Formats: sequence, structure tokens, C-alpha cells
Amino acid sequence: MRKIIWIGCLSYLLIGLAHVVLGSVLEEMIAHYNLSYSSGSQLIFNQFAGFLVGVLLTPSISRLLGRKGVIILALVCLTIAEVVYSFLPSWGWMLAAAPVAGFGFGIVEAAIGALIIEFVVNNKAVAMSRLEVFFGLGALLMPSVAGYLIYIGLWQWSFPFVASVSLITLIIWVVFPFGKSDRMLGADSHTNVDKNGNKPRYQRQTLPILIMMMLFFLIYVGLEMSLVHFFPSIIMNVTEASPSMATASLTLFWATMVVGRLFSGHLAERAGYVKYLTISSTGSLIFLILFSLMTNLWSSFAMILLLGLMMSGIFAMALIFANERMPGMAERTTSLLVAFGGIGGALLPRLIGWMLDEYSLQATQLVLISLTATLIIIITIVAKSKNHHAEFNN
Repeated sequence: MRKIIWIGCLSYLLIGLAHVVLGSVLEEMIAHYNLSYSSGSQLIFNQFAGFLVGVLLTPSISRLLGRKGVIILALVCLTIAEVVYSFLPSWGWMLAAAPVAGFGFGIVEAAIGALIIEFVVNNKAVAMSRLEVFFGLGALLMPSVAGYLIYIGLWQWSFPFVASVSLITLIIWVVFPFGKSDRMLGADSHTNVDKNGNKPRYQRQTLPILIMMMLFFLIYVGLEMSLVHFFPSIIMNVTEASPSMATASLTLFWATMVVGRLFSGHLAERAGYVKYLTISSTGSLIFLILFSLMTNLWSSFAMILLLGLMMSGIFAMALIFANERMPGMAERTTSLLVAFGGIGGALLPRLIGWMLDEYSLQATQLVLISLTATLIIIITIVAKSKNHHAEFNN
């Protein structure tokens, strides 16, 4: 499993790059194609649509091709899409390539996440947090690479950069010998089917848990993406910071997310998932409230740093926690939760943007605070729910 974890880390670095590459060069693309912002946002929406389809289809394709096969298919799709982006073809071709890219990195995220959750026995939280560290590094690295390429007038090389990393990752998955793990990665190795090949179903008592956790992921990812989108705007509204200084808040947030993920797995395994998620969500609520009260740039930055630390492990640890509450359904549960996270990441920033236009900043911040408080409520409800399969680390 150690080999799979480290190749999984490279794969998560790749999807971190792929997630943010369009946003990193969107201004330049709009200028190149002479588009409006709404037309430019269509490209990102198309990529999200492909991501959602890929995540939801991961269990079905995996049963046909095997875990390794579905990851290879996804990396082929992502590599082809990034190559198409690299040539800057007509806008119609760009729109056609976007869902292929999203389909590719959506499957990689869901398939590898499910693989780690299902088969890592010892230090599962540490393994998942390691993946999330590399995702964060990718999301942190891509804007820097794109920024430098924009500076030297070669912004379009952002796409060949991602395509190259994708191709290298694909080659490693194809040729690397996994030894004893090859059987686990095969098409006939699924543990989530019975002896007759039938798919298991969620039991009646687990459905409320599933629904609550889908809501949790929708809110959490939507909250995280809303903060990432609007930190600079909020800071510029309450301080006299320049746009470049306000944008530095994003670097601070992602940097502390990465640092926090280095320790989140160890902390969660030591404290238990419920306690870790409760403390992290409560800390996030406290620092978000304090952030809303700040009128000084440096104190706002301090709150953002602390928010990044508090939120750093929530996604990965909640994924493990949910799968432990619903054992035997790792691929399907992971796919559903990642999909609802994607929906939240697409819809909630639109809601927050609309509120910033139509209502006061204070009202918008109150919505963000309320969403964070809802995370604590959901974890409390799910932790107290009973499941006949097992008693977990509550």
C-alpha cells in the first residue's frame, strides 16, 4: 500500500493543479478570445459538469475496468483535455474539452480516495491527510506558476505544464509494478459486491446518516470555495489594502491549509474523528466570527491563517468518518460525498457573490458564519446516531 499512497500523492498534486489552472489564467483567456466574464465562466461550469459526472460514475466504471483501469482512463482523459487546452483552439473546442478534463480529475479524486479509505488499515487518517497535503500543494503551486508565465508573456504554457504532469502520472500508473497490490487493483477484486456479484445497498438506518453527510460536504466545500473566492473582496471592503495585498490572503490560507494537513491525520487518530471534526468546526466558527469583526489588514490575515489551520483536515477526516459510519460502501459513499462537495463548491460561491451584490457585507458574513455553525450541528447529530454495524470512535 505504501507505493499506492505515494503514487496517489502525485495524483492528488495533479488534480490540485488541474482544479485551479483555468481560474489562474481566466483573465488572459477572456482577453485572448475576446469574451465576457459570463462566457468565460461557462468554461469553468463545463469542467465542473464533467467533474460531477466522473465522480458519480466512478463506482460503475471501476467495477468494469478495476480500480487501476478507471484511474488510467481518467488520466488519459485529463491528459488529452489539457493538450487540447494547450493549443488554444476555437472556443467551441475549449468548451468541449472542459468536461473531459473535469471527468478525468473527478474520477482520480474519487477513485484514489476510496482506495485509501477501503484498504489502508493502519494510519488511515494519516494517509488521507497526506493526499490532501499534495492536493493543497498543487492548488498553491499552480497560481504561482501561472503568475510567472503571465509575467513573462507565456500564460498559455500553463496548460502544457499540467498536461506534462498528467502524462508523467499516467505513465507511472501504467508501468509501475505494484506487486501484491495488483490483485487489489484488478477488475475482479471489488469487496463491495456479494458472492453473486450484486451491489450492496444502503440500509434504512444508514440513509439519514448518508443524507446528513452529503449536506455536510455540500456546505463545507461551498464554504471553503466561497472564502477562497471572496477573501480579497472582503478584505478590500473593510481595510485600505491594495488588490495585490488582499490577494495575498489566498496564499496565506492555502499555505496554512497545507501545513495543517501535515498534522491533521495524526491529531484525528489520537483524538477520534468526532472530537477532531467538532473541534475543527468550532475553531473555524470562532475565527470566522473574529474575522468578520476585524478592520485591520494584519489582524484579518491572522484570522485567515488560523482559519486555514482549523479547516485543513475537515474534508479528509469527514470522508473517513462517514465511511466508518457506513461500512462496506467505500466507493459509492466517497463518490456521493465528493460529488455533493463539488455541487456546494459550484453553487454556494454564486449565492455569496449574489449576496455581496444585493445585501450588505455584514449580512453575507452572517450567512457564512451560519453555514459554519451548521457543520457542528450535523457532526453532533451523526455522532449520536446509532448504527448496528459497529460502534465507532465517538
